[in-house]
Amino acid sequence: MQTNSRIFIAGHNGMVGNSIYRRLISFGYTDIIVKSSKELDLTNQNDVDNFFKDNNIEYVFLAAAKVGGIHANNTYRADFIYRNLMIECNVIHSSYKYKVKKLLFLGSSCIYPKECKIPIKEEYLLTGKLEYTNQPYAIAKIAGIELCDSYKHQYGCNFISLMPTNLYGPNDNYDLNNSHVLPGLLRKFIEATKNKAENVVVWGTGEPLREFLYVDDLADACLYFMNNEITHEENYINIGCGKDITIKDLAYLIKDITGYKGEIIFDTTKPNGTFRKLLDVGLAKSLGWEYKVSLEEGIKRTYELVKNNF
Repeated sequence: MQTNSRIFIAGHNGMVGNSIYRRLISFGYTDIIVKSSKELDLTNQNDVDNFFKDNNIEYVFLAAAKVGGIHANNTYRADFIYRNLMIECNVIHSSYKYKVKKLLFLGSSCIYPKECKIPIKEEYLLTGKLEYTNQPYAIAKIAGIELCDSYKHQYGCNFISLMPTNLYGPNDNYDLNNSHVLPGLLRKFIEATKNKAENVVVWGTGEPLREFLYVDDLADACLYFMNNEITHEENYINIGCGKDITIKDLAYLIKDITGYKGEIIFDTTKPNGTFRKLLDVGLAKSLGWEYKVSLEEGIKRTYELVKNNF
């Protein structure tokens, strides 16, 4: 990309899209197009087609998606598969139709089978059953990867996909019913500290392990792979730190960072989700990209940004 290239960020108000937007601005890119969901409904094929026809887009970051944690994914199953499929189909097809130079699609580590060798390599995709609670979302993301790959093979489109691990950081969702585990825990501990609550309840046994990546590291990866040509037959790349932590240890880390003095209770009647999802990030490393922000440092940064919000 040139600094005056015409760039569209789909989903700029979300955590990932906003991080990409801030990153582009910091590097001096000047022609960035962003639209709120009220200005442009990405699930509407006609609206998306007209937008691409009128704007001469050169590069696309497809970060728009309906996202949520275990509860949201399992409760709003139809919403998750419908909205994500529609967004992907419309943006990817219009990018092909109006000759976008390069598109980067953001998937998710939940695309991989529930029972999977650890660490998870890109080649393990479609080798087993998915985790039931987020299967609709995962299938939609798998479809997005296949769309990019199919348009590349049939039409020669320069469409690639990145598969980020669990993300956290600025502009995350902190709704206790719909958030992912790290922001949900961070909010719980901030509120418990302020309210001097006797305990904080954490879903599950605390035994499952999760890998977390600070969202600005993902934005860095997005710019890196948008600006560097890659040759890989799978056409998608895992993005993570290559390290994981138990939910129990994560809870105690957040407890220390927030200064909470009470007790942690693990509610074993609640689901654990997939036991472990550590990504193999060897391919990304071999192509020249690695993460920079440690988990403790990233949580501290996030805590300072949001501690007065609740």
